[in-house]
Amino acid sequence: MTSTPKTRQDLFDRLDALNINHSTMEHPPVFTVAESQGLRDQIPGGHTKNLFLKDKKGRYFLVTLEENAEVNLKTIHTLIGASGRVSFGKPEALMEKLGVAPGSVTIFSAINDPDHDVTIVIDAPLMEYDIINAHPLINEATTSIAREDLKRFLADTGHEPMILKVST
Repeated sequence: MTSTPKTRQDLFDRLDALNINHSTMEHPPVFTVAESQGLRDQIPGGHTKNLFLKDKKGRYFLVTLEENAEVNLKTIHTLIGASGRVSFGKPEALMEKLGVAPGSVTIFSAINDPDHDVTIVIDAPLMEYDIINAHPLINEATTSIAREDLKRFLADTGHEPMILKVST
């Protein structure tokens, strides 16, 4: 990433410019799925968790799944087209590539990847939800967006997500 990371307001402005309806609920910072589970009754839809992965050739992947989905990290590389097994990307790479800190990883961080250095992978079962919830670049809020609008947002950022079943 060559510029300053986009802010939450930049994200909202981009969604507004695309005429994408979105709503955001503020909450205390959450760093794990377990910490965020208490919000489920207040925010309907599919809730996400994200894996920032790197393969042996230095390619990066952002894998977005439904919060309770499980992934076999020993075999996911065969599904997403990675070169050999993957490992978690380092926090410095996460900030450099997607402009977010650990705990705030989100599909919306595609807005911070103008060079398309990161391949976006969405687990197919997540796309069964009409509404998808993700952090708006910080972990102190959750933004809700329609599934089809998420696709439009990603297309606007120049990302064509791989939508396939990667969960076990």
